Amino acid sequence: MANEDTSSVGTLSERELQIVELVASGLTNQEIAEKLEISKRTVDNHISNILTKTATGNRVALVRWALQWGKVCIDEVNCCTLPAVPIPRDELIS
Repeated sequence: MANEDTSSVGTLSERELQIVELVASGLTNQEIAEKLEISKRTVDNHISNILTKTATGNRVALVRWALQWGKVCIDEVNCCTLPAVPIPRDELIS
């Protein structure tokens, strides 16, 4: 994985987050396209952009990233959302 800050979850659009959720649920690009009523090519482009923005190289790494940052929830596992901006340590110890 790249050394970029992969915690910048705010960089994904609502549509991209929707697609991440569908990827995490196991849908193929064609199935995502049908569900969202868009072309498969549009889904391909969205996923390519998402992989770039999250510095993940494949769908498995993307789902892992999404779980880590609370962007998706699988069977009620890991459903807490992490803050998009890290909270300063001195604020945590209050």
